[in-house]
Amino acid sequence: MARRADTVEGLIRSIARRFTRARLHYGHGTDNAGDEAAWLVLGTLGIGFEEAEERMGEQVPAADCARVEALVERRIRERIPVAYLLNEAWFAGLPFYVDQRVLIPRSPIAELIEERFAPWIAEDAVRDILDIGTGSGCIAIACALAFPGARVVGVDDSADALAVARENAARHEVTDQVELLQSDLYAGLPGRAFDLIVANPPYVPVAEYGALPREYHHEPRAGLEAGPDGLDVMRRILAGAGRHLSPGGILVGEVGSAAPVLEAAFAEVPFTWVDFERGGEGVFLVAARDLPRRA
Repeated sequence: MARRADTVEGLIRSIARRFTRARLHYGHGTDNAGDEAAWLVLGTLGIGFEEAEERMGEQVPAADCARVEALVERRIRERIPVAYLLNEAWFAGLPFYVDQRVLIPRSPIAELIEERFAPWIAEDAVRDILDIGTGSGCIAIACALAFPGARVVGVDDSADALAVARENAARHEVTDQVELLQSDLYAGLPGRAFDLIVANPPYVPVAEYGALPREYHHEPRAGLEAGPDGLDVMRRILAGAGRHLSPGGILVGEVGSAAPVLEAAFAEVPFTWVDFERGGEGVFLVAARDLPRRA
């Protein structure tokens, strides 16, 4: 339990020990108990990461300790990810509102956005961007901020997810630049073409979904599960991309651990697999001219 005289640092250390004993799963923004505890404590107390070091010695009032303790108990007992407990996640260096209507942002595609997809496409060649399965809007919004002169469309078939995306677009003041549409992939985009399509669809095989740690079962199932081999959605994305990419455009897609299955299914496609400095795998790029001619 949190004590009245706990400092910020002491609180983080004691919670990290409890998280370790509880054998929690990390993968929604952190990968260890210490970082998870720091995120929960600092977020609850409203301490920004940039000021955390200088405030570690501050004593935490009893009322704040009680607020932290309530969230710690839920994290351990219910296995709710910290991002949902705080209603905030970070992506590409930006904060986003999240709740259980959307997946928690964690894609390594953030690193590509920060680099403006160099060297695979020239920055001045990106005028129209499509984000498929926008969810919280994190990819669409981060792209809008990285390419301030581009028009961005984010599509999702979930009205609930789009409500969250609109809240985030307003938060980051890009509502005039980012168009959010309820659409099943390309269905709502007849005749429209894009220089860059980014797709982070569900890619967990049905047989593997049930074995996922409890933390993932707080997220929308439709955002994770994608058929027998995890490629039900990506097959459709690849099949339609050629009609919606401009000449010289690129498709960026994420399939995680399903990468070998994708390569086997589309052996004729010269996928470029991205190596990330900050970790992550299963993200490919493919040029419009190399897209498959079959579903």
